[in-house]
Amino acid sequence: MILTIREKVTPEQLRQMLEEHGKIDYVKFAVDVELGILAGGGEWHSDCEEVLLEEGSEQRNVWGAGWTWKKREVAYDS
Repeated sequence: MILTIREKVTPEQLRQMLEEHGKIDYVKFAVDVELGILAGGGEWHSDCEEVLLEEGSEQRNVWGAGWTWKKREVAYDS
């Protein structure tokens, strides 16, 4: 399950994304930096990216990232 989020992430949404594919402390996501939309919970960053592109995001505006629960740290790349 990949969630598309347009507002602040809720604890329940975060829990759902963390549980995807058996992960317990890391979430993969993609963000459309122009529209402020996040897609998260996929096995791969590209899964999340695909959801955003299907919803109308432009490739040049989409960045992949990950969030580590324990460190409360975001790592990102293009």
